[in-house]
Amino acid sequence: MNIKQVDEVKITKYILKATFDDWMSFSENDVVIVGAGPSGLAAAYYLAKAGLKTTVFERRLSFGGGIGGGAMLFHKIIIESPADEILKEIGVKLQKFEDGVFAVDSAQFMAKLASAAIDAGAKIIHGVTVDDVIFRENPLRVTGVAVEWTATQMAGLHVDPLFISAKAVIDATGHDAEVISVASRKIPELGIVIPGEKSAYSEMAEQLTVEQSGEVAPGLYAAGMAVTEVKALPRMGPIFGAMILSGKKVADDIIEKLNLKVRNT
Repeated sequence: MNIKQVDEVKITKYILKATFDDWMSFSENDVVIVGAGPSGLAAAYYLAKAGLKTTVFERRLSFGGGIGGGAMLFHKIIIESPADEILKEIGVKLQKFEDGVFAVDSAQFMAKLASAAIDAGAKIIHGVTVDDVIFRENPLRVTGVAVEWTATQMAGLHVDPLFISAKAVIDATGHDAEVISVASRKIPELGIVIPGEKSAYSEMAEQLTVEQSGEVAPGLYAAGMAVTEVKALPRMGPIFGAMILSGKKVADDIIEKLNLKVRNT
């Protein structure tokens, strides 16, 4: 086997060329999703599948959010109907229990969901933290995000961010609802109130989380555990059906709104 010879400088040039081509492209988006956990990846899958230009920023160097930690580090998590239909669609194997409840392998779940989003056309960028939003007045709305390298923030360096525009921004950052929290604090005119998440009540939490997923301020959406924080809903623990269905619901809402906007222009 003869391996193609590539010198060090060419390696650098090729990486920089490919990287900056991407950054130039996704500086403008239809949708930016913050967080590559279950709700963020599910939203990315359905948005990209619908033809919307979708970029996911994830502060870690991995996919899956809370999926990998499972229940106290066990490698199986629970999915309930009708979320199992989405997992079947992306090729995740299901171990069926009674009453429409399934166990899934956490590693396969993460890998298949991320792969489905990427194959649908979503761009996922690791190691990037969203620490602010962009907004406009008349009408008041969120129009994008400010991004910084996670490593820069961890080092405690003061470095100004870059700005990424979007017609819709989804907070899929989990329990802390980080993007919505920043917007509520820095743009009080949006009228966002964050009462905080309640303790566990799985039967109620799964249904309410899906129902209340959606737009919390013009251009800014909550998905997954961010919904429980913003809407004072109970947590649900290592059952992930609502996370997937929440991401799909937010995607459906955005697809409908952006398509209506296109038809009306």
